Amino acid sequence: MSSWATSDKRTLLHFSESTLEIFYQHVQASDTDCEAGGLLLGSVHGAHMLIEQATVPTIRDKRFHYLFERMPFGHEAIALARWTASQGTVRYLGEWHTHPEDHPQPSSLDRSEWNRLSAKRRDKRPMLAVIVGRKSLYAELVPESGRGSVFTSVE
Repeated sequence: MSSWATSDKRTLLHFSESTLEIFYQHVQASDTDCEAGGLLLGSVHGAHMLIEQATVPTIRDKRFHYLFERMPFGHEAIALARWTASQGTVRYLGEWHTHPEDHPQPSSLDRSEWNRLSAKRRDKRPMLAVIVGRKSLYAELVPESGRGSVFTSVE
């Protein structure tokens, strides 16, 4: 599940193996596992994106069975370090979190948070939002208002 595309195939998305491994490590496999999440960092190639890294939850993040709230500490330092080291080619592209369901779908809380985060983007690009479920991923490119383009696996 590393390559994804929008339905019109105009936007492609590729997850690095290390990013997929982070997702796999945090799947909510049991009824007692808490949600996890972090930032998605990578590079932009025209309309296409390469997700090179996903940050992992920190001890300051709020994690519950049906809620994940990312605190800025830790995540933002990693994003800034990657931005600086790459001379601006590796950047913040979006957010990921888990859901305790096989095939995840965004909640109304997810949607309102994604729209808020997208509106804060300095580069005015839509934000990539990923939900990691037990058996599949949900990925959407979210503009600052309304629904965006949903990705499907092309493998």
